[in-house]
Amino acid sequence: MAPRITLEDVSKAAGVSRSTASLVVRGSSRIPEATALKVREAMNQLGYVYNRQAANLRQNRSMTIGLIVTEIINPYFAELAMAVDQITHDAGYTIFIGYSRDLAERQSEIIASMIERQVDGLLLLSAPDTDPEKLAKQVNAANVPIVLLARRFPGFDYVGSENFKGASLLGDHLAALGCKSVAFVGGRPAPSLAEREHGLRTSLEAKGRELWSAEELRSAISPEGGADAVGRLFDQGRLPDAVVAYSDIISEGIYEEMRRRGLEPGRDIAVASFDDTRIAAGQVPPMTSVAGFPQQVGAKGTEMLLTRLADGNADLPEQLSLIQPQLKIRSSTATWRPRT
Repeated sequence: MAPRITLEDVSKAAGVSRSTASLVVRGSSRIPEATALKVREAMNQLGYVYNRQAANLRQNRSMTIGLIVTEIINPYFAELAMAVDQITHDAGYTIFIGYSRDLAERQSEIIASMIERQVDGLLLLSAPDTDPEKLAKQVNAANVPIVLLARRFPGFDYVGSENFKGASLLGDHLAALGCKSVAFVGGRPAPSLAEREHGLRTSLEAKGRELWSAEELRSAISPEGGADAVGRLFDQGRLPDAVVAYSDIISEGIYEEMRRRGLEPGRDIAVASFDDTRIAAGQVPPMTSVAGFPQQVGAKGTEMLLTRLADGNADLPEQLSLIQPQLKIRSSTATWRPRT
């Protein structure tokens, strides 16, 4: 039996996005006629049959999507949210945005409120202490599809950076510079932190280097958290060759605390981070960071959710998309030299 032709097949054949093909099928006037013609031709060539059951479900939709992130001060979250806004707008949806402040209880309340307002789907950058079982029960009871962004828990659709690979690239770079000890600072226990720590440790220890990463080095994902965490490290009399921040926003506090103690980033200690937001290039000296491409995460996550919605939230296999990271090397590590 030949596999069922899906709208995903049509979009690929027409060379358009999944959401664009969906709009054409629904007769939207937002799509240029030339593009709509390509989609209709692909439908005819592939023998695509419109899923009328999914269409009936769509007629009862609110055409709204809920987006929940930690906060908007962090440029990573802001860039991700703007990408979501663009894709949802192009698909004819309106987004509701909520801020969990990395608190699982507050996150649960926001999700409940959005479900009460009949959002069609949810995009979630989850709080570190999220209970995956509780989250699954909450959304499954309402039959609301959800896609996790940037922070992964098994059992959910997910889009995010390949953290292990990005951390491995950074570990290789620091080892090649001659760094013998690397402190991993900031962040709260969560799958993304574990993946980054694992990548750094695997890379560094394979080359005989040390990774310092302990509970006392964890912190809130903020400049203040970074300053407090690296301050605790220095108070122990420990001076690593390199400090790696969990994220760029944490590095702001690390730079400030180092200078408060008479240490110059990039000269006395190499400093690097993750995310490669505008914070990284704007530091003095500019900071090495692993690019996680939040725009791609937001856009692909939204496309994934729209696929669920187009199929009436059918029982599809768990979807997973990992964005390939890139290491952006700048002066904060490139100018560092081993202490004599």
